Amino acid sequence: MRVFLTGATGFIGSRIVPELLGAGHQVLGLTRSDAGAQALSQAGAEVHRGTLEDPASLQAGAEQADAVIHTAFDHNFSNFVANCEKDRRVILAMGEVLAGSDRPLLVTSGTGLGDPGDGGPAREDVVNFDHPNPRKASEQAAQDLLERGLAVSVMRLPQVHDTARQGLVSPYIDIARQRGYCAYLGEGRNRWPAAHVNDVARLYVLALAHAQAGSRYHAVAEEGIAVRDIVQVLGEGLGMPVKSIGAEQAPDYFGWLAGFAGMDLLASSAWTRNTLKWQPTGPGMLDDLRRMDYASAAV
Repeated sequence: MRVFLTGATGFIGSRIVPELLGAGHQVLGLTRSDAGAQALSQAGAEVHRGTLEDPASLQAGAEQADAVIHTAFDHNFSNFVANCEKDRRVILAMGEVLAGSDRPLLVTSGTGLGDPGDGGPAREDVVNFDHPNPRKASEQAAQDLLERGLAVSVMRLPQVHDTARQGLVSPYIDIARQRGYCAYLGEGRNRWPAAHVNDVARLYVLALAHAQAGSRYHAVAEEGIAVRDIVQVLGEGLGMPVKSIGAEQAPDYFGWLAGFAGMDLLASSAWTRNTLKWQPTGPGMLDDLRRMDYASAAV
């Protein structure tokens, strides 16, 4: 297939490109820059220029493809709600040009949307639009297109990591450097799920191959790592003290991250593993954090 990949030069998308090419697909990769275009060409992909701020540019890419994988997202978390709404607009725009066909569209969301609300792990068969995570806008757009008859499925992400980036943990490191110590809320027993970026990239390609409309997939290798354990490893790597803080201190310490800091985001991938025969093989998040070069990652 000829696959239009948004976010093709990003953290996850750049790993998906070789996976798609290795599976025999052609890749039309979205980029906004000359550097991105050069990287895509060198990787063996075709280049399509466009931006999330110009949905018509993404429509033009989708029109040329047999399938679309949408991983592009504006990761300025200080403007997270607006960026989630921007993602909704982009998904709906691409859906307009895919309507009336069976071309698959695989969009990206977060595992929190599978939270059953009973304390159990998030599951693929749950769609919780009452969840406080603003990223639900992406899944609401996907659901809208699905109800219109489009072949839409969703990849839900945990904290995706390697030794350079680790989802929400990366901006947390910046916050710790600014504050001079590493903090977690209360006892720090709330958990965040995780997966290595290479395992996640492979799963996107598996999901595309199956293209089951309406399916939600969980790219989860580790169901839940206690935030306290994450912070302890960060404290060792940064050479900083580790402290527990109360909820009243969270806004001052965490800033925009305060809404996520105390969330318990346990998530299962049992259905995904069984359905797509996906077995993560990459290192765990704590292992990647221990191997991280904190000096070179300094702001």
